Amino acid sequence: MTPEELKAAFRQQAQGALSLNIAYIGIVNHLFQTLRSLGKASAAELASAAGMDAGYVMRWCDAAYAFGYLDSVEDRFRLGPTGEAMLPDVPGTLMPMAVQSILSAHMAERAAGLMRTGERPGERVLGERETVLPWFGPMLEANFGTLFETTVCPAIPAFAEVAASEGLAVDLGCGNGWYLRALARRYPRVRGLGIDGFGENVEQARQLAEAQGFGSRLRFLEGDIHELRLEEPAELIAMNRALHHVWEKDPEVLFAWLRDNLKPGGYAVVWEPAWRAEREALRDMPRRAMAFQNLTEHVQGNHFLRPEEIVEAFERVDMPATAHLFAQATEAVIVARRPGALQKA
Repeated sequence: MTPEELKAAFRQQAQGALSLNIAYIGIVNHLFQTLRSLGKASAAELASAAGMDAGYVMRWCDAAYAFGYLDSVEDRFRLGPTGEAMLPDVPGTLMPMAVQSILSAHMAERAAGLMRTGERPGERVLGERETVLPWFGPMLEANFGTLFETTVCPAIPAFAEVAASEGLAVDLGCGNGWYLRALARRYPRVRGLGIDGFGENVEQARQLAEAQGFGSRLRFLEGDIHELRLEEPAELIAMNRALHHVWEKDPEVLFAWLRDNLKPGGYAVVWEPAWRAEREALRDMPRRAMAFQNLTEHVQGNHFLRPEEIVEAFERVDMPATAHLFAQATEAVIVARRPGALQKA
């Protein structure tokens, strides 16, 4: 490409980033959602209904109109097709792209500064932007919930076996509780306990479980896995994109803890991005974002894992394990079992 062609290509990419920035503002301030309920509204009417400042909303409406999220009719606005697509509760919502764009920019800025010192401040960086953390769980749910319910869950017999025993499923690093709510929908006899290090996530998980009628079956607690004691051994312990967050501290102790807190015959099910050893694979389109995220994981004190590393860690604590690959082999679900047999209810 010529220099001018390169500039044109990067200008187009920059426009896409600006578009997602505008969408993010509309999502986290419920402007898209409020305008849907109003049908049509002036900027002042939208600001009043959303409880926002009129000056900011007026300028947001102009920007959202410029990027095609809103249409304008006689100085009143309504959602355009791309605005509809940003609504968090529509099938196939584009909301995760907008949330990820802001989170990525934040993490890139942190990595740029920390690269000079080598500091790795840990998980707290996720909470440094007050508007991002409340949308982290919904982003993951929108990205992975359908894959889990339609593809992963039917492919892993362990879930049905745990359901038949009316077992306890524990989700470590549960976020907003989407994984346990999906299990509860599919398997009406499963009980669930979700644990997360962020109190905001735990409260969001409790509210969503209650609103969806799972309050009597699902519990959520704030806690640190390194200090955790289960009240009863579990039939299933799940970690969804959470293992790499605790791997570097002491994996031998962690995997022994997983084994010891399972009933005989119980399962550990670990879902992780499937990191490849071959660097050439990173240029594949589905893996480019993974390469960027692995840099930002370093800021948090983490790194992505190869599926075979996880299998080997389970086998060292006498838990035979199998890796299942999904989504063009970018997602790995490792299923390990403590020797023995689950007791059916």
